[in-house]
Amino acid sequence: MEELKYKELTGIVIGCAMRVHTELGAGFPEVVYQRCLAIELRRAGILFEVEVHLPLFYREEPVGSRRVDFLVEGIVLVELKATTELIALHHAQIINYLKAYHLEVGLLLNFGQESLHYKRFVKTKL
Repeated sequence: MEELKYKELTGIVIGCAMRVHTELGAGFPEVVYQRCLAIELRRAGILFEVEVHLPLFYREEPVGSRRVDFLVEGIVLVELKATTELIALHHAQIINYLKAYHLEVGLLLNFGQESLHYKRFVKTKL
């Protein structure tokens, strides 16, 4: 079996998210979890950027920008949700962000359920 890319780093991020969820539980707005996760990542000594903006282009012309919640160590995209259920649109969002940022690994973290739910995404080369 092939070793998971950035396994150690994503494990640390997931551990930080679990600490936040254990402390707060479900029911808060996404921004609260974002701020708390930033504290946990800092305490873990992880470098990150918050709300990284990505320019969007249509036929080579700029049409706006979108933001992702965290870019960890410049290599792992982390998208947060605080919803009762993850849907296909949430998965599509992180997959599209990985393509747009030219990143290989992303985490989707959902704080809106009884326990933390997370999914790891790896961009495949087509």
